[in-house]
Formats: sequence, structure tokens, C-alpha cells
Amino acid sequence: MRLGLPDQRLLLGGTAGFRVLLSILLIGRALTLLAGEPTTAFAIFGGVALAHLVTAHGSWVVLAKRLKPRVSSLFTQAIVDLALVTVIVHLGGESRTALAALFVVVIAANALLLPAAAGLTVTVLGCGVYLGDTLLSTQGELPSGLTGQIVVFAFVFLVVATLGRRLRETAARQDRLESELRQARFEASEILRSIRAGVLTVDGQGCLAFINPPGEQLLGVLGDRDLGRPVLDLLATRAPELHQAIESGLRDGRRVGRGEGQVTLEDGRSFPIGLSTATFEREGGNLPAVTAVFTDLSELKQLQELHLRTERLEAVAALSASLAHEIRNPLASIRSSVEQLSSFKTEDDDERTLVQLILRESDRLSRILGEFLDFSRVRAGNVARVNLLDIVSDAVELVRENPACGPGIVIEQEGAETHVDADQDLLHRIVSNLLLNAVQACDGHGRVRVEVGPANTGGLPSAAPMGYHARLVVSDDGPGIPPEVHDRLFQPFVSGRAGGSGLGLAIVHRAVEAHGGMVFVDSEPGHGSTFTVLLPSRAY
Repeated sequence: MRLGLPDQRLLLGGTAGFRVLLSILLIGRALTLLAGEPTTAFAIFGGVALAHLVTAHGSWVVLAKRLKPRVSSLFTQAIVDLALVTVIVHLGGESRTALAALFVVVIAANALLLPAAAGLTVTVLGCGVYLGDTLLSTQGELPSGLTGQIVVFAFVFLVVATLGRRLRETAARQDRLESELRQARFEASEILRSIRAGVLTVDGQGCLAFINPPGEQLLGVLGDRDLGRPVLDLLATRAPELHQAIESGLRDGRRVGRGEGQVTLEDGRSFPIGLSTATFEREGGNLPAVTAVFTDLSELKQLQELHLRTERLEAVAALSASLAHEIRNPLASIRSSVEQLSSFKTEDDDERTLVQLILRESDRLSRILGEFLDFSRVRAGNVARVNLLDIVSDAVELVRENPACGPGIVIEQEGAETHVDADQDLLHRIVSNLLLNAVQACDGHGRVRVEVGPANTGGLPSAAPMGYHARLVVSDDGPGIPPEVHDRLFQPFVSGRAGGSGLGLAIVHRAVEAHGGMVFVDSEPGHGSTFTVLLPSRAY
């Protein structure tokens, strides 16, 4: 319940109505005096007209101009009211003592409307004119009870002024509290609507009480349509774990500090979420409400997979370097020994065939060991400021001359100059491997597109974090990457095509990581593949 003074417009309307009542009384009295005392009657008519001119001016200021009345204007109206009441009391005859109560109304009203000093002045003037009129009417004799009436006037002013001041202070405090509450609600609403996490509240009846825009997007729920409607069945279908957590909160008051679940939308898309819930007990034994906060973990899961992939590649690189060194020396001895044996002339065709087989397979094994060593030695050593667009142009020309790039392959290049700190040879290797993989995926016929530009131009993968400077995108319209290979594509010895060593993309990943960058792949069977490389402006 709001405490405070009546609205100022209401008080002014009340005083105006009181003034009209006084005017009616005076006009009635003037009509009775018109025959015997016309001068007095006409004076009363003039006074009433003047009073209403003052009232009309005050009403015009408040109602027409919508301005707050000045203290001087309110004080003038108070003087007019005192004058009207004085005339009524003066002409009251034997009823003058009872009519003196009209002074109390004027004093009380102006104690609320005027500041303390102006209200006190009105009270003193009221007491003075009443005392003067009484002395004039009784020819200088003070009637009994006059002092008590004056005391009543003063007491009314003190009580009403004190109560009015306290009510004004209370109203001001309430206004401040309401303003702060509105501000807090506004800020809370803005925070809930601007954060990336979804927030929804389900009341004790299982109806949706609140959901912010991210929550609507994550769950596919339209807040305006579903607010106030039962939502538990919808949650059970789209987010079973979230539904279970909310239902436990409604039923048992259980809170979930950290949990995970899955959301499946109407179009079949599915993604993981992290969730937590809080249960709020309501006063009066009402059913509790549950608020759930949930976030899409897709990006976090992808980033975790990227870091895990890097750790695995580092372990494999260390093992590869060790094995390559251990195998290369014995292999060289075996090959040298076979070459020496082949120098002896022999007429046996089978022996010659076996010798050639051993030499050929030794060379192939040596090449594989070389790839192992290349994989383990990927480091950004000679770092300098380079133009990524120039490196891409060189790599495109080189791949176009590769036998795998037949006349049915079209390589398109697009982009702007983008400067980064990088190892030029290693960066060239990244671009060449990605382009060659795209060409080989097209299998003699297709289109390969390479784009270079700033990383803030849009079109980034959903898991890509902010803060990267350069973006390299290589895409093709080949058959895409098989689903069983997609998640392991950057692991060593995993290849999406027959005959591949499975080290090319692993080397690309290590080379990108060596520059402090990240590489992402997006592929759908039958619709090609897109590799996106993000690089910082400065190597680290």
C-alpha cells in the first residue's frame, strides 16, 4: 500500500470546489441583501467574480499549460479563500461561531499545499482576520471561547503540517525505492536478455513463467506464444535431462549445480547443453518455481576436441621421431647390403626380381620414414612478416602443375592482402597440402576455391573463438568426408581416400598449431568439404 499525500491536482480540485461552495453561500446571502443593502450585495458579487478569476487562472496554468503552480499563485488563492470565509463569517450573525470552522478547512488545505513558512503565514492571517472581525462585530468585546478557537486554528496547522511533511518524506522514500526497484528490474531483465546462456523459469503449475531470447533460440520456444502455458511436455521431448532437473525441483525442491544434457529440435538438429537449476520457495506455502540456466556446449566440446587432438599429435610426433631414427639406420644397412649382393652377376631371374622388390620396398619405407620425420619436425622456425595472399598464389600455381590436377579441375582464388608473422615455408606447406587434398578429393573433375582475408569478415565456424587476424578457407565440391572418418580426420594414419598415408592433414594441423592458429573442417557427404585456418597477427 502506497503512503503519501493526495495528488496536488486532487488537492487543488478540492480547494476549487470549496471555493465554489463558498461562492454559492455568498451569492445566496447577497441576494437577500440586494433589496435592503444593494451596495453590500454588489460588493459581494464583485468579490465572488474576482475569486473565480483567480481560480480560472490557476486552473489554466495547471490544466491547459500542464505546469506546476507557483507558491505565489497558491498563496494568492489562499488569501482569496480567507477573504471569502471572513465575509461569510461576518454576515453569519448568530451562526458566526459555527461558520468559523471554515477557517479550519482553509488552514488545513494550505498546510498541505504550501511550504511550512507560507502555510504558517496563512494560519496567522486567518487567526488575525477572524480576531479582527470578531472585535469589529462585538464592538471590542472578546466573546468567550475566542481564544480556544484561535488555539484550534494553530493546532490544526501544526498537526496537518507535521503529518504532511512526514507523508511527503515517506512518499519521497517510496518513490526512490520504486525507482531503484524499476532500475534493478530493468538491469536484471537486460542482463538476462543479453547473456548467451538460456534462462527459463517454470512455475509450480508447470507453466512457462519466463524465458530469455537465447533460451528461445536454444529450445525453439517462442516466449510470447508459450508464456503461461504448460511447458514440461515440450521440454520432455526436446531436452529430457533439462525436463528431469526442473521436475525434480518442482517435486522435491532439488537443485542441480552442474549437469549436462542433450537438446533435439524439431528439425532433427541435436547439440549438448550444460545446465543448472535453482528452486525458489514462495510465501504462503505456494508451489515452488524453478529457474534453469543452460548453455550450448557445442563450441566448448569442439575446442576441447581441438586441444585433445593437439595433445595426441604431440605424443604421436614424439613416437614417430623415435621410431624413424631407430628404423632408418637398420633400413639403410639392409638396402646397402642388398645393393652389394645385386652387384654380383647372376643369371637367376627370380633372384633379380627379389632384389628389385627389396630395393623398391626399401625406398618406399624410406619415404614413409621421411614423412614421419617431417611430421615430428613441424616447427615454426624462420618467422617473418609475410603476405598470406602471395603464399596462396604460389601454392595455387604449384598445385595446378601437379599431375592430380587435370583439365577437369578448376581452382579459384579470391582475397585481399593479409599480413601475418609466420614461417613462410611452413605456411606454404599448409596451403599446398590443403589444396592438393581438395584436388585429389574431386577425382579429376570439380571446383576448388581458396579464399584469403581478415578473420573478422564473417563466415567462421561456430566454434571459432575471437581474436584471430587472418582467415584461409579451402573448399571443394567433391564427395565430402565419410562420417566415420570426419571426427578422426586430423589424426595420423587416418585418410579419407584410398592410398593416402594419413599424415598430410596431421602435418597441416601441427603446422597451424605451431603458428598459434586453429584449423576446422566442415563437410557433408555429397556436398564437398571446407577447411578453415585461423592465424593470429603475431606468432607465439
